[in-house]
Amino acid sequence: MGDARKTARRRAVPWAVVGLWLAALVLLGPLAGKFAGIQQNRAVDYLPDSADSTQVARIQDRLPGGESTDLVLVYHREGGLTDADRRTAAEQVAEVRGAYDLAGEPRGVPSKDGSTLMYPVSSTQPGQDEEARDAFVDGVRDIAESGGGLSVEVGGPGALNTDMNKVFGTLDATLLFATLGVVTVLLVLIYRSPFLWLVPLVVAGVAPAMAMAAGYGLHELFDVTVTGQSGGVMTVLVLGAGTDYALLIVSRYREELRRHERPYDAMRTALRGCGPAILASSGTVAAGLLCLLAADLNSSSGMGPVGVVGVLAALAAMTTLLPAVLVLLGRRVFWPMIPAFGSEPKARRSVFAAMGTSATRRPVTVLAGGAVLLGALALGTLNLSGSIKQEDSFTERPESITAMRTLAREYPERSSRPVTVIAPEDRAEAVVERARAAEGVAEVVPGRSGAGWTEIAVFTTAAPETEAETRTIEALRTGLDPAGAYVGGPSAQQIDLAESEARDRKVIVPLVLGAVFVILVGLLRSLVAPLLLLAAVVAVWGAALGIGGRVFELGFGGTDPGLGLLSFVFLVALGVDYGIFLMHRMREESVRGAEPEAAALTALRTTGGVIASAGVVLAATFAVLTTLPMVGLVELGFVIAVGVLLDTFLVRTYLVTTASVLLRRRMWWPGRLSRVPERTAPPEERKPQAANAP
Repeated sequence: MGDARKTARRRAVPWAVVGLWLAALVLLGPLAGKFAGIQQNRAVDYLPDSADSTQVARIQDRLPGGESTDLVLVYHREGGLTDADRRTAAEQVAEVRGAYDLAGEPRGVPSKDGSTLMYPVSSTQPGQDEEARDAFVDGVRDIAESGGGLSVEVGGPGALNTDMNKVFGTLDATLLFATLGVVTVLLVLIYRSPFLWLVPLVVAGVAPAMAMAAGYGLHELFDVTVTGQSGGVMTVLVLGAGTDYALLIVSRYREELRRHERPYDAMRTALRGCGPAILASSGTVAAGLLCLLAADLNSSSGMGPVGVVGVLAALAAMTTLLPAVLVLLGRRVFWPMIPAFGSEPKARRSVFAAMGTSATRRPVTVLAGGAVLLGALALGTLNLSGSIKQEDSFTERPESITAMRTLAREYPERSSRPVTVIAPEDRAEAVVERARAAEGVAEVVPGRSGAGWTEIAVFTTAAPETEAETRTIEALRTGLDPAGAYVGGPSAQQIDLAESEARDRKVIVPLVLGAVFVILVGLLRSLVAPLLLLAAVVAVWGAALGIGGRVFELGFGGTDPGLGLLSFVFLVALGVDYGIFLMHRMREESVRGAEPEAAALTALRTTGGVIASAGVVLAATFAVLTTLPMVGLVELGFVIAVGVLLDTFLVRTYLVTTASVLLRRRMWWPGRLSRVPERTAPPEERKPQAANAP
């Protein structure tokens, strides 16, 4: 009777799990479709509430007409504009004015050499609605057409926001399909089976839908800021981490199928064996991401919970749905290399055992050489240039960026992008006079008034996002603060972003290290092993950032302000994963009585293949970010991919292994394993045994 119940349970549980996931997809699928619509991609959406530029944007919303959409129509002809060109410009601007409700009469400003004419255009008609703003910009672009050698470009902050929205609007789908394609190729190569690769791929495709639905819920329930950047990173994280977990589970399941007759029993044992390491792995990533809640920047603090729901979705899918599907399919899913019950794996030399053995022959030399190499690579961080300008933030320049460059070239004596000052209405005249007297100011133009505030446009003599303009903005903030005025606008937003990022690094880096350290201590029951793993991943981060510094110097005009912090959080949290898989197996071998060197080599041999596969998959998924048109995402994807590969093939294989051999039992101090006396093992026990590749 008991056997019959067990058999019925073995059959019912997998089907119940699959049924629950199908029901969840049906219920939550519509919410996942709304995820792209909640993303906020304006620079001001990234900023903290306390920033001056945030206050400016909020007060502008309360002025008559609400938030304005500011454009600049740029008419240019090499060799000089003709009278016909000027008539064309005037006619097109008049058509724009007839089609839309503009703030004031647009006034043309010619360049000194007569080759360019710019018309600043502003409208409050679209308001805060993103689609209405984008439609307004596209409508103006349809009217302002080039022709006959006359180039017409529509730029300004409103056009830049529209171009960014178009990029981020296609980001989720592009990333999802590109990453699934990369994962498909790698799984086919890893498994060399016509069927097996499809199972983790299908499950991996389910997890992003659950993550997007959860992300939408976070935004609606807790007003979590979701940006195009955090949404893109979440997609990559779900697929990368989820595939890693799948590789570990499938490898252990294949091993257990040789020891258990029924797939259900084999999977249960496999989950018990690798489950703690997978849980600790996902826990470190989640803990590291949750530390971002302490960030001052809304974009960074929002990325924390958004990333966490992604990791949890991957964990849930790979530890419930994947095992259920594999059990239902049985052993035949591994065809043509089906692991038969009672069979022995084909004996062959493990590449990682050979690498580990070579490293342990001269552990001090290998460890010192590796440390010197990582230090030399980290010197590349000195090549990291300053914060990237908005005009350099796209890999393929849209029209708003080309317009910005034309204006900077043709109007060197005057910025075409104003600094926005918001002053109390009763002090507006005094603020205007103070602003005109400030060094570096070319023109001051009072604008709308209402709700107790007045909007003032300040044009500087320096080009946007230059050191000279930064000095002028800082001088304005210092001089106008006693009058209760706020200084904002696109350039001021970039300054506030950089300052907030610097503050966040000082706060979040120690929080991440502390959180990950606590988890490692609980898993490994040691203080020395967690410190070793943390030192290793910090060294990897420095080396990867250094390599990035040398590469970015050649291709980009600067680095994203958030690159250092976000790459640190992801590389520490994800890099520790592979150390966890290695150390957890090393500890298992030590508990069974293996001596330190034998435990290290056995752990490396048994986990090396699957962790190498997982590292390649994770690096490849983040490398997908380098194909996108946003420089910030390209830089982040590159640094994380390089860091994961360094950790997988250099640090974990050689440095962590040699360090553990040198530390011997002290690795587990002050735990019980550190007090177990060592014995002198015969030479044959120190040699790595042949094992099947996972």
